[in-house]
Amino acid sequence: MVTTFRKLISVLLILISLTLVTAKSRHFSRTLSPSSQKLRKEKLSHLHFYFHDIVSGKNPTAVRVAQAAMTNHSPTLFGVVVMIDDPLTMEPEPSSKLVGRAQGIYASASQNETGLLMAMNFSFMEGKYNGSTLSVLGRNAALSTVREMPIVGGSGLFRFARGYAQAKTHAFDPKTGDAVVEYNVYVFHY
Repeated sequence: MVTTFRKLISVLLILISLTLVTAKSRHFSRTLSPSSQKLRKEKLSHLHFYFHDIVSGKNPTAVRVAQAAMTNHSPTLFGVVVMIDDPLTMEPEPSSKLVGRAQGIYASASQNETGLLMAMNFSFMEGKYNGSTLSVLGRNAALSTVREMPIVGGSGLFRFARGYAQAKTHAFDPKTGDAVVEYNVYVFHY
């Protein structure tokens, strides 16, 4: 009887301890209402700008940072990784108004065609979007007339963003490798 009583007391103490620990612990996740995060009505925005990928000259904005041993023997430069800090402008001319920068990487990810993996942020520095970013992560079939890449997120006014970016080559210089790409971005955000 005494042994059973001691076992019962031990079990009760363990249960009470677990209850106290559980009561004090924080939750890993919880459901929130959008209004608790000061989110207003969702809207769809269209942004239009030009991306200047400059690989030549004294001040390139796209620099090769890694490559595979076979990259220079590949017709698609498979394995090359390029770090970018490309200007985004209102018009195709490099001297037009700067609205932001495309910062991140692109890499040749196809052995059979020019297919780039794009992982970059559009960091805006003009108007109401100053300080806000959009994140792109997707495939860019660079020789296609129009390419579509997903917008997977954002920050600032683009918090909770989702959408897509359409890229169309405006100009390409085969001698230097420099390119100007027109972007139309459609994004849902709050």
